[in-house]
Amino acid sequence: MRILTKSNPSCLCGCSVRPLLLVSILLLGLTGYSKASDTNDNYETPEKHWGTYYDPSNIFCGEYDCYKILGFDFETWGTSPPTRKEITQSYRDMSKKWHPDKNKQSGAKDRFRKINKAYEVLTENEKRKEYDYMRERPDEYFYKYGSAVIYNYAPKSDTVFVICFIILLGCAFTWFAQRNRWQQVADRVIKDAVEGNDGASTESIEVRIKAEEKLKALKGNNVEVRNGKKSKMKLTKKELRDKENEELRPIIIDLVNEIKDFGAGFHQPSFPHDVLIFKMIKWPYHLIVGILWEAKYFARRISKLELNNNEREVLTKRSVGRVSWEAASEKDREEMLRKSLWVMENLEDWLEEQEVKQLSKGEQKRYNRWKKKDGKKGNKMD
Repeated sequence: MRILTKSNPSCLCGCSVRPLLLVSILLLGLTGYSKASDTNDNYETPEKHWGTYYDPSNIFCGEYDCYKILGFDFETWGTSPPTRKEITQSYRDMSKKWHPDKNKQSGAKDRFRKINKAYEVLTENEKRKEYDYMRERPDEYFYKYGSAVIYNYAPKSDTVFVICFIILLGCAFTWFAQRNRWQQVADRVIKDAVEGNDGASTESIEVRIKAEEKLKALKGNNVEVRNGKKSKMKLTKKELRDKENEELRPIIIDLVNEIKDFGAGFHQPSFPHDVLIFKMIKWPYHLIVGILWEAKYFARRISKLELNNNEREVLTKRSVGRVSWEAASEKDREEMLRKSLWVMENLEDWLEEQEVKQLSKGEQKRYNRWKKKDGKKGNKMD
């Protein structure tokens, strides 16, 4: 018992006082931290109490409300707005608090500048009236001061440079367009010449004949040399034809590329005839010639004169198209003029004949037999 009685006081002093001291220090630290936090909130973010205002051009107080910057609320004072004296007193109090010489916190200088701006707006009568008037009228503000958007106009381009650049682009376009026109016809001629179609054009037939002559000179009747001995190839007719076509293809392509002009405007581009600037120079001439020809033609029609050779040729060319006219031989052109193709019925018959010419020989024979039978039926009905 004595031992317990003597050890009790020492235990109380050693075990109870120290925890109490630690708890006290901890509470004091938390209290100081909370006070510091409140202080920082109050001093670092006063803008959150300054309200908002539509002022993108910064004519008044920018995005903030001039009244709330100085501690007044426009919505609560009713018919008793703050007087000049009250505004001045509030400004002095705010200046003492946020003057850069007295307040060393970051942002104090900027806040002090905004406080000065609010004071200037609210102590100048005309400025304050305008500020109050535009508070609920953003359209009036926009009409007078505009928005905050700043348009930076690019420097003016040199007009001569722009025109020259456009003309160069046009020249390149007309050049490649003409090249593409020629290439389309060239591809068609190559295809028909390689395949040996019955309805192929004159160019395709001529090219194939020349290619076959070249191939014979190079290969010599499809004979191959194997181990120094000549041996005939044992292939079917179809295989021989396909093999021959493949051997003819590169020769035909070379021959077609040598053709500069297929007629009807399908020629390889040349300088300066196929560039835009040269064509533009010729436009006025063609326009004047066309107008004069039309005037003369209508004058002759009014006088009921017969068509002359030039008029017959122009009307025929318009009927069949410039491509068909220029692609036709002299004999075909004479036939076109003789058939008076500017008359619709004659033109329809001629177009039908051209379609038949594109058919194979067997199809042409069947068509002719059908035409004869149809003609006999028509005669019987008459």
